Amino acid sequence: MSDILQFERYESNWREVRKMASTFSRSASAMLGLFIVLLFLFTAVFGTMLAPYPEDALGVTHLDDKLLPPSADHWFGTDEVGLDIFSRVLIGARLSLQIGLTVTGIAVLIGVPLGMLAGIAGPKLREVIMRITDIFLSIPGLILAIAIVGALGPGILNAMVALSLVWWPGYVRLVQAKTLSLRNETYVTAAQSLGASMPRVLFVHILPNCLSPIIVKASMDMGMAILGAASLGFLGLGAQPPYPEWGAMISVGRNYLPDWWWYSFFPGLAIYLTVLGFNLLGDGLRDVLDPTQRG
Repeated sequence: MSDILQFERYESNWREVRKMASTFSRSASAMLGLFIVLLFLFTAVFGTMLAPYPEDALGVTHLDDKLLPPSADHWFGTDEVGLDIFSRVLIGARLSLQIGLTVTGIAVLIGVPLGMLAGIAGPKLREVIMRITDIFLSIPGLILAIAIVGALGPGILNAMVALSLVWWPGYVRLVQAKTLSLRNETYVTAAQSLGASMPRVLFVHILPNCLSPIIVKASMDMGMAILGAASLGFLGLGAQPPYPEWGAMISVGRNYLPDWWWYSFFPGLAIYLTVLGFNLLGDGLRDVLDPTQRG
């Protein structure tokens, strides 16, 4: 009997996976987003090996090759000191991935526990958490990040810290609303009546049911975190030379427009495609993880 129940459970789980895969594959935009994200991840992992001039990411100079247009030798052209822009864009993908993972990860680690606590705690503690969250949400995210970086000093590490402090309130709002809808469910009430501790109720019974919206938001936030870091780099507050960060490359390249258009165009295209890919993937995951969309 135990083997039969285990087999039926396996079959049920496998049918659910096939439904998710079918729903995801029917969406052309979701498949495009998945392709772009996989290409970005592949580039981030193997960019150093794929780059024709990997040493150009370290800040060496080739003044004889400066500001060359795109060609067979330099697919994306070169910059003002002769560095190969194609190599720097490829290697910069790894830095962008680190930024996205760090900012999104810290925001999740801060925002999710606070959101669950605000949803299940008493009114006084909930009021304190939500009012602090409202203070952060009342200030435009980029403006707040600029202020934080201005206080800490420019640099890629400080930029990631600033963006993390800007991102967590969104998770508090999302998870708090979901927790409020789950706190009166039968299985939560039963766990509390059996003497389950607050951490066990939160992380065993409530958190698994909050994962779907968290995953969707985190997927979209990956792209937005990369865009935010590029914005700080463009303003000179993020990554500093010789880091091959896309926003910083655009910032320098704007001084050479319009004659040397390739300097800013290709890093900007990399940012655009990366953000687009994560947003499309997030939309696809939302359709997959929402049971009402699967039919």
